[in-house]
Amino acid sequence: MQKSLTKTLVFQLQPDESGQQLLADAFLEARRVYNETIRRAKNGEDWDEIRQDLESDADLVNNTAQLVVQKSLEAMENYYEYDDYNQPSHTKDGAYPLRSNYEEGYNLFLEDDCIRYRASTKPYNTVKGTLSGSPDSLEQLRHAIQSDAWRVGTAEAMRRNKNYELHINITHTKAKVREKEESRTVVGADINEDCVALAALHEEDIIDSVVIDYPEIKGKRHRYFTMRKRTQNVGKSSFDRMFERKEERFVHDRLHKVSRQVVEWVSRFEKPVIVFEDLKGMRDSIDYGTRMNCRLHSLPFRKLREFITYKAAFQGIPSDKINPKYTSQACSLTDCEHTTRVNRNKKRFKCVECGRQDHADRNAAINIAKKGLGKLNRNVPALKTLPNVRKMRRQASGCVNQPTVTHGTARSHHADGIVGVSD
Repeated sequence: MQKSLTKTLVFQLQPDESGQQLLADAFLEARRVYNETIRRAKNGEDWDEIRQDLESDADLVNNTAQLVVQKSLEAMENYYEYDDYNQPSHTKDGAYPLRSNYEEGYNLFLEDDCIRYRASTKPYNTVKGTLSGSPDSLEQLRHAIQSDAWRVGTAEAMRRNKNYELHINITHTKAKVREKEESRTVVGADINEDCVALAALHEEDIIDSVVIDYPEIKGKRHRYFTMRKRTQNVGKSSFDRMFERKEERFVHDRLHKVSRQVVEWVSRFEKPVIVFEDLKGMRDSIDYGTRMNCRLHSLPFRKLREFITYKAAFQGIPSDKINPKYTSQACSLTDCEHTTRVNRNKKRFKCVECGRQDHADRNAAINIAKKGLGKLNRNVPALKTLPNVRKMRRQASGCVNQPTVTHGTARSHHADGIVGVSD
């Protein structure tokens, strides 16, 4: 199957003083266009009329105005598609990113030792300079400009931490992703607030399983949540936005690292496919009080799934989704499969019917993989025993791979460490 795969490269713009002023004015005009688009869309005006009016009225180059309006309406479309949650604001403040297409709103020029840029802001005004960034990113962009297999696409100019950045999308147009039906191994992925559990199954047996912990994301998000509430209580909204941006960057960075680790693990198996829970509509079933709802609604489930999906696609690994109903409540042993909510208590799964104990997220990952096999019309293996639960956690020295400890659980020929599951 032919599938276009896109990667985003980040560079520093470092414009001179006049260039900074041009960008600042254009950011404010883009913000005005965004706010006006959202306001009129909320009022129920025809979207085609909104496009026509604002694209012709905006004090931006035509290409940028079109993309700002398009991004604004996409935000409204996502709001309606994902359960009317998180409605876009029409009073957004601060700088708003400038989108533009390659060779229309911006251009790149290769030189022996650098890559120069020219970005249009307002009509008849351009910002020029040299891109700076990591050597890997510069080399990838240089290769994308010169290679027929890559296409340089849309870019966003923005200001972050007093720095001007250009985020450039490059697309590999000839990447091959295997058909799901050709897969031999189904890897169930259960994404949670502080970990992702993976279980690899084929038609004969379970091959392996692992729980990748990232507690630092949960801890940092809780810390920033507390800090934002305190600043809101004293009316310091600027600090609230600063903490929100810092949290977003931290989580974004960690999720990239976790997704790479997931894809490295999945790549070990023969013709794998990664299966996720389809969590669309999840918010309708969550009602645990204001504070907990806010925390759970903002979890980056979708972002981590997207990171894993596109990184896997670069390795030719397809992805799929299944109905998540009862995956966390059902016993994964084929002879039992007893399903009840009381089977799960936080991170511990203990079947009240057969007495088997397991890590709750690993148990859910196995159930997801079983559903994935069924969706592919494959035989689900007769699981009578399961491997010990292994955990992997990122630490300063790198990844730590170890079995969990304490409470007894099912034994099998896969056991190679201390038996048990974690609390």
